[in-house]
Amino acid sequence: MSKLLYAILTGFFGAVLLHIIIILGVPHFTGRDAYTRVTAEGAPFVFHPLSAQPDAVGLSNLDPYLRVAVCHFDITRQPLSLIALGGGVDFWSVAIYDREANEIFSMNDRTSVAGDLDVLVATPVQVAQLRKTPIAALAETILVEHPGMEGYVVLRVLAPQASYEADARAFLADAECLPFIGR
Repeated sequence: MSKLLYAILTGFFGAVLLHIIIILGVPHFTGRDAYTRVTAEGAPFVFHPLSAQPDAVGLSNLDPYLRVAVCHFDITRQPLSLIALGGGVDFWSVAIYDREANEIFSMNDRTSVAGDLDVLVATPVQVAQLRKTPIAALAETILVEHPGMEGYVVLRVLAPQASYEADARAFLADAECLPFIGR
């Protein structure tokens, strides 16, 4: 009797585990994961603004008080530079994700230097090289160590009323998501 109970419990827990693995793996295998959708937005190293309505790949901005833009990148050859001047907006936030949609880093204007976005995303080897030969222009730049080579960035800016709209759109339009070529 105990062997039968053991077999039933083992089968039950095995089935539960299998279902969890399948459910978590479906987005990766169907191409409907976040990274695939962001790359379908367009060229890399460009912030692509999202609208309130889902676009062709299904991405949209669901928060009526935020304006959102996404940028995907590949830092195999050189680090990624994220720059935006936050002077005209009340609040912004940025989040950096790896290819599997794991958040690597996030910050907002309250935790930045002088309210501006100035971040350099690099591989561990690239970070070590940058620290070995420091560049004076990067003194106030935040270095983010990215474990992989590919990922994406989500930049958000607050626009709670129509009067904030122009500044929010200008902030996103002026934001840079470019390969770092040195300064």
